[in-house]
Amino acid sequence: MGKLSIVATPIGNLEDITLRAIRTLKEADYILAEDTRVTGKLLKHHEIETPQKRYDAHASEKMHERVLADLQEGKHIALVSDAGTPGVSDPGVLLVQKVRAEGARVDAIPGPSAVTTAFSIAGVTGNQFTFLGFAPQKKGRETFFKNIANVEIPVIFFESTHRIMKTLEALAEKNDVINDVVVARELTKMHEEVVSGSAEEVLRYFETNGDHQKGEFVILVDV
Repeated sequence: MGKLSIVATPIGNLEDITLRAIRTLKEADYILAEDTRVTGKLLKHHEIETPQKRYDAHASEKMHERVLADLQEGKHIALVSDAGTPGVSDPGVLLVQKVRAEGARVDAIPGPSAVTTAFSIAGVTGNQFTFLGFAPQKKGRETFFKNIANVEIPVIFFESTHRIMKTLEALAEKNDVINDVVVARELTKMHEEVVSGSAEEVLRYFETNGDHQKGEFVILVDV
């Protein structure tokens, strides 16, 4: 049997990658990438010529069968997401399940994670937090924010450009039970920014600075 390497890649700055990750990507027979254009930029930056194949949330059963067949033949396959550690809020977990069921080896090549990166610079005391992935788009959204206000340890979740303002408005509605909100935007990128304060203060900041409503967001709520 071959092996599947789960390779963490930069969440922004292309230099945030381990030596082991670079070596693994070079040694693999091919790379499964969420978006080959995004990963292509990383590979070019580090002079990695390993071929890529697309693997995202729409991967077919035939794709899984081909990957498993390649592992049976002894090939080394690397899996990457667009940014960060695969399997965290992305479809990589399904592939890992199938590969483990076949008895193939799965290696973790650790590295960047937006969750721990945001927590490390949030300035929130304590050594515990709850990670909730992406906030629901529609169904369950109201319950999601209601539950956040009842959690006794900090909560971290992701949000997109399109829904960041609605999320901040939902948090501001619970300003009386939420102590602080920290919004980390565009982590490790040129326009990295961390905004903290009460839910209402953070909402007002982004209302006033409309050009800062774009990007990738990690939100930490301390109740």
